[in-house]
Amino acid sequence: MEIRVTLLPWKHCIQLTLLLVQLSLPEAGASCRILRCNSEFVAATVHLSSSGAEALGKDSANSAYCSALRSYSMCTKRMARPCRGDLAYHSAVQGIEDLLIQHRCPRAGPTAQPRPQAQGTVSGDTCLYEKNHFRREGQMPEYLYCSIFGDPHIRTFNNDFQTCAVSGAWPLIDNDYLYVQVTSLPAKDGMFSTVITKITVIFKSWRQCTDQQLYQAELDNVPAAFADGSVWSAERRGVRILTVRTDSPGWHAEIQAAYIGTLMVIRHSGRSLSLSIRSPRGIVEAFDPDHDLQLCMWGCPASQRVNTLHPPALDSLAAAAIRAEAHCAALLPTQDIYYHACVFDLISSGDLNSSRAAVSALQDARNMISNRQGVHLLPVAAAGQTQLKILLLLGMLGIQGGA
Repeated sequence: MEIRVTLLPWKHCIQLTLLLVQLSLPEAGASCRILRCNSEFVAATVHLSSSGAEALGKDSANSAYCSALRSYSMCTKRMARPCRGDLAYHSAVQGIEDLLIQHRCPRAGPTAQPRPQAQGTVSGDTCLYEKNHFRREGQMPEYLYCSIFGDPHIRTFNNDFQTCAVSGAWPLIDNDYLYVQVTSLPAKDGMFSTVITKITVIFKSWRQCTDQQLYQAELDNVPAAFADGSVWSAERRGVRILTVRTDSPGWHAEIQAAYIGTLMVIRHSGRSLSLSIRSPRGIVEAFDPDHDLQLCMWGCPASQRVNTLHPPALDSLAAAAIRAEAHCAALLPTQDIYYHACVFDLISSGDLNSSRAAVSALQDARNMISNRQGVHLLPVAAAGQTQLKILLLLGMLGIQGGA
């Protein structure tokens, strides 16, 4: 009897422990997905950058921002139990409160509605763009290529090459499947140079192939994962529909989007971020007429382009130009757009590491452009040595079109 008396409490403790574990399983199984709340908020507000806010108007932009904040708040409230004790969660909650006060947002009001997915069922190779296109058309899709790198230089889908004086957030791509935005700011160590400091990519939800997914890179932080911490999304016929990988953690990311046949490479090269993208023409050209500001489609606005028509007389920079040309010629023997971009960046920044951006951009072009003859472009503005120096000197002065 004494043995039974001493064992009963122990048995009761085990039973109580098991009961508590069972009761807590639903909460424990519901993982904290605060990163998903964060990515949804970024996706809902990314179009409210400086250029987007100007198009909407101050009041409309603030109203849209408040709606997104209320949606963000609702998302965090749904995560209250599984995220209890999570520092990122509590930081987000406090941040929302601060932003609601800062923007004078009413607590009650409309919320940002999620983008509706296209109707229809997925069958066969629908989520594998290349296979689906070949089955329908009997040939592989036509691919277009765009890149932005350096100070910044843009090679558009139409193979135009421009050096831009853009500052702030600008959309590179804005179509039915993809939104890409770059943010550039004046360089701390350069007189007039700018650097790409942030890249935001939103893969829009499409049928049952993939949910909306967000990727963000910043200087010194090019993650090999999406904003929610995942490295791939969905799988069809043994193929992962959306993946991100890296060859150099923190400095390089490669994103494959099989459902739209798109390849994207993001790098931290030299002192700036860079992006290269190869995408089918059918994807690139799938956008509404009002999405008329896309740097990869038409380049930067005329008012933001470096003007090469009115050269100043600055003989004092001749020696710097000669040194830059010698350095870049050793790295890039072909005097194409990448060579000229290298010289431009080196003179405008005075930093030898800035040449890496052009070298990496050329390597991405070689990897993504199947037509080898199309890799090297000879810029019209640099057809002669005199015109090249005009480009460089104007870059130093920060002179824009219309000056």
